[in-house]
Amino acid sequence: MAAAAVIALVIVVALVVLVASLSVRLVQQYQRGVVFRFGRVLERIRQPGFQLIVPVADRMVRVSMQTTVIGVPAQGVITRDNVTLTVDAVVYYRVVDPVKVLVNVRDYPSAVLQVAQTALRSVIGKADLDTLLRDRDRINAELKSVIDAPTEKPWGLLIERVEVKDVSLPEGMKRSMSRQAEAERERRARVIAADGEYQASRRLADASRAMANTPGAYQLRLLQTVVDVAAEKNSTLVMPFPVELLRFFDRLAGGEGERGRPAGQVGQAGGGPAEQAPSLGPVTENVAAAADGDGRRPAP
Repeated sequence: MAAAAVIALVIVVALVVLVASLSVRLVQQYQRGVVFRFGRVLERIRQPGFQLIVPVADRMVRVSMQTTVIGVPAQGVITRDNVTLTVDAVVYYRVVDPVKVLVNVRDYPSAVLQVAQTALRSVIGKADLDTLLRDRDRINAELKSVIDAPTEKPWGLLIERVEVKDVSLPEGMKRSMSRQAEAERERRARVIAADGEYQASRRLADASRAMANTPGAYQLRLLQTVVDVAAEKNSTLVMPFPVELLRFFDRLAGGEGERGRPAGQVGQAGGGPAEQAPSLGPVTENVAAAADGDGRRPAP
């Protein structure tokens, strides 16, 4: 009897261990457990920790809730302005509904990859090259919305982020863009130089008006120019001569000429005698005297 009791106890312990091994499941912190009982999904999602299921009747599938990153292979795309280029991207997604992920879609990572490739070609084909290169954030947001539409509610997936990694352009297009960028930089340089000349002319005009109101400013400016030139240690010093001084000497010379003119050459005002003819000079007077000596003097 004792031996039979020991054997029965061993069998019971073995059965308990077997049932425990079939009933206990360990769910990690980043996982959720979905239990199928005779093929039907139970509504309660098993949380992390030790979970008990009914042996033979239940089957539990663990679903990772971590963010998954997949790389979209390079796709040859033609943009809206007929430029052929190669684009690749990266997609970040995670599971939000473990039941839908297991029931509604089979091999959801591959499904997400296919949807991402299709969306990438569709979105890039609707945008032109300048928008793709300049407004990358808008392209990424549009890609995210296009990929998220068929995956969130039907499949229980959330697309967290989509980014275009690289855009490969043909060599001819790269050369054209470099020439365009160089021409744009030249245009900006010329505009900036012209604007600087315009501002300098405005400042010079303001300075000339200020110096015109202060006559002594010209002399001070002249002295400052002489100091600047002398600081260069030149062997020859060029002194600028003011135009106003030349005009002063011109007016002075004209006044002396008026005072030195003979009085007989100036007619009297009113009903006086007629203006005398200007002097003919010494040569002409000698010729006239010789003619008078020959007896051809006019009658009185």
